[in-house]
Amino acid sequence: MTISAPRIARPRTVLVGLIGEGVAPSLTPPMHELEGARHGIHYVYRTIDLAAGEGTAPTMERLLESARRLGFDGLNITHPVKQTVIPFLQGLARSAAAVGAVNTVVFEPDGAVGHNTDVTGFGAAYDEALSGAQRGRVVLLGAGGAGSAVASSLAARGVDDLVIVDVDVDRAGQLAAHHRARCVAPTELGVILAEADGLVNATPSGMIAHPGIPVDLGQLAPSAWVADIVYRPAETELLAAARAQGRLVMTGLGMAMHQAADAFEIFTGETADRRSMLDDLTRLVANEAGADSPPTHH
Repeated sequence: MTISAPRIARPRTVLVGLIGEGVAPSLTPPMHELEGARHGIHYVYRTIDLAAGEGTAPTMERLLESARRLGFDGLNITHPVKQTVIPFLQGLARSAAAVGAVNTVVFEPDGAVGHNTDVTGFGAAYDEALSGAQRGRVVLLGAGGAGSAVASSLAARGVDDLVIVDVDVDRAGQLAAHHRARCVAPTELGVILAEADGLVNATPSGMIAHPGIPVDLGQLAPSAWVADIVYRPAETELLAAARAQGRLVMTGLGMAMHQAADAFEIFTGETADRRSMLDDLTRLVANEAGADSPPTHH
């Protein structure tokens, strides 16, 4: 009599990665892997750290094809290749098409599809923290990749007068034109802030490597709220100063968590436990602050 070996149930395996410059210390891998464990998934998340100047179109084409052939389920994409990757995708979700940038790629049977969970992540965080706040005039600092995502979210939430400010005035003008907003030069910021309902910082100012406050909060209307997308540290100098003035504030933790949760759901088809993911991220950031680790883009 032949005795067959018992069948061993194997957990589902999900393999994803993060491509970008300076991503080795990213907190995204542990966030995803911790959430995967809660779902009983063998979740493997790897970083693919690009050297300076390596984020070229040929490199992205090779990496995308290699990831697909090696069985990756998807990739997160960050600075400086959120736009470089687009020509090598077979489709774009609405979130990515709206801003012309991709931060999440999923390998589907018909090809690679790009998403932008920065857009949805900021939107979800805003709805949680500031849904009842006034948004007649909102000033957005920064017109880069993160600023583009924030601008798309704010425009979708009916901001009457979205004003974009960036040291690169041409870039700010292009983003403003895309969202029927307007841009002003940094030299005009004081006048604009005096009548603003809210302020969003989408620049690196406030990160560990870029300390400081990007604006003079004394110029901001007394009732205006302040949001920061920087989450390392969670309490930036800007937010600390705004709290001291009694303002309603929004930290960058919510956006960081929601964009990761949205990507997790795209990769796995599972519903993310967002409360637990926020707890994980808060703990990871706090532990990092104690270890004084360097910041990352993602």
